[in-house]
Amino acid sequence: LTAFVEKIYGLLRDNVKKEITPLLQQCIQAPRQARGHQPVKLPSSWTHITEQLQRLLESCQGNHVPRFITQRLFTQVFSFMNIQLFNSLFLRKECCSFSNGEYVKTGLSELEAWVHRVGAEWLGTSWEQLISIRQATGFLVIHQKPKKRLDEITNDLCSALTIQQLYRISTMYWDDKYGTETVSPRVLHDMKSQMQAESGLSASSNSFLLDDDTQIPFSIEEMAQASQAAALQAGAAAEDAKKQGAGVVGTTPAATAAILCRLRPEEDLPAPLPPSVQAVLQRLAATANANANHAAPQAAAPPPPAQSAAG
Repeated sequence: LTAFVEKIYGLLRDNVKKEITPLLQQCIQAPRQARGHQPVKLPSSWTHITEQLQRLLESCQGNHVPRFITQRLFTQVFSFMNIQLFNSLFLRKECCSFSNGEYVKTGLSELEAWVHRVGAEWLGTSWEQLISIRQATGFLVIHQKPKKRLDEITNDLCSALTIQQLYRISTMYWDDKYGTETVSPRVLHDMKSQMQAESGLSASSNSFLLDDDTQIPFSIEEMAQASQAAALQAGAAAEDAKKQGAGVVGTTPAATAAILCRLRPEEDLPAPLPPSVQAVLQRLAATANANANHAAPQAAAPPPPAQSAAG
């Protein structure tokens, strides 16, 4: 059962990544307008991303996905966004400009507003996952870069970036808006010396790129704890359902797996579903219903009919 829940979680997470990846590619570089043409006001790619995230959140809430799983899901999605944006920025010199930094920073502000509206209750530490791209774009838009000292950059402005990443963005930077320069030659020399002293890596190494973490971010123990807490709620719901003559859906690991399966439209899952998966889903639904019926207080049995005098 644990393996199946992890499998469904992975499918859901990967589907979200697949949906937002094309949008992220449009978020990393400002669109260029042809001369003599007025820019057309269209919804930004960031707006589409927040809409996708909002739909995902509403699906989790509407299907009663445990809150800690929802938090871990969004944390991994935001981490993926950070990696995609950061690596794209560091691999394309045309993206490392002052005006492009302003463009990305504006989009991040739109995403930050959505995060604050929803709150950490559902998103956990998702916003902190974007620290690398936030600091990189912050570096692109700071003024008077030649006057910045290395310790000021590493300790205050870009504390989350490695020396390899700082050297890369400093050498890739160009200003298409004000014509400003990057950091001073002295700072660049110190960066290169420190980089080689620490790791022996050359300036052409790809050690500045980030790697995606695809591990399942929760354990079976956490699932069990969430199920125990939800069982208390299920007991109270069972009592209410008994009074109203309604059934109760069990909140168990099996029910959690079934909930995760319902989060995505059926067409997003492999179609047709393999027979083995269909059989597991049927067993999960049967287990959830059996647990729910077991949790509900049993109605008192009616008294046996009175025997007739003839009997």
